[in-house]
Amino acid sequence: MSKIVDARGLSCPQPVLLALNEMKKTNKGEIAILVDTDTSKENVSRAATARGWRVEVEKGQEEYRLLLKKD
Repeated sequence: MSKIVDARGLSCPQPVLLALNEMKKTNKGEIAILVDTDTSKENVSRAATARGWRVEVEKGQEEYRLLLKKD
């Protein structure tokens, strides 16, 4: 089961900082990041891929679910 970080309603750079904190704690596995803006989606995705995480994006009605994966 993946860890879930709810960053909805937060403006950048807060979602990125929350995601980075969780990536540092987790090191590998799966992390789900919930964001509600295109900017947050792009910034979190960019930060994760720069650190070797794969990113899968699922678009909901009012949010994005970013699934970060690292082996």
